[in-house]
Amino acid sequence: MIIIAGLGNPGPKYQGNRHNIGFMAADEIARRWSFGPERAKFQSVIREGEVATAAGPVKVLLMKPQTFMNESGRAVAEAARFYKVQPGAVIVFHDEIDLAPGRFRMKTGGGAAGQNGVRSLISQLGADFRRARMGVGHPGAPELVHGHVLSDFHKADLTWLEPMLDAVAGALPFALADDDDRYQAEVMRLAPAPKFSPRQAAEKAARGD
Repeated sequence: MIIIAGLGNPGPKYQGNRHNIGFMAADEIARRWSFGPERAKFQSVIREGEVATAAGPVKVLLMKPQTFMNESGRAVAEAARFYKVQPGAVIVFHDEIDLAPGRFRMKTGGGAAGQNGVRSLISQLGADFRRARMGVGHPGAPELVHGHVLSDFHKADLTWLEPMLDAVAGALPFALADDDDRYQAEVMRLAPAPKFSPRQAAEKAARGD
């Protein structure tokens, strides 16, 4: 059993937020691999399914914690205890402001880098779970971060967002085969990130774009 958790905040108010890109990834994985229906368990909306890999099908529990981002760890840890899985069998999809929009990186262990959902998971599971970091860009100043992640993606973002979501779902068998390097490379091959200028991003943020 592999647990995949997409992080976000519940409710229609937050549905299109950058902070909810983890929920979006979970939804696309469920669609791509024809997971079962949604139901409530582990303080989450969950779906169960199997993903075909080169070594055979892998059972997956897909979670969208409903605890709000800052308490995500409580929900994921509850499921991990129930299935008796180690942190290395937990993959967490979340937004990452320290990556440019459309960039994707896999990482195991380390700190939270200011991501409160990841911080909550570390407090509940320890640091050694796997992080699927989905870049949403930095607004250019620390005081703008909160508003940035809790604002909706713009229409212009769909040019990289939709291909990224499609790629993380389509390439998932590599992650489930425990080959995170290959998974990362395949996602970026399928959905190359747009060229990005931190200076332009800061100027856009200053203009309120």
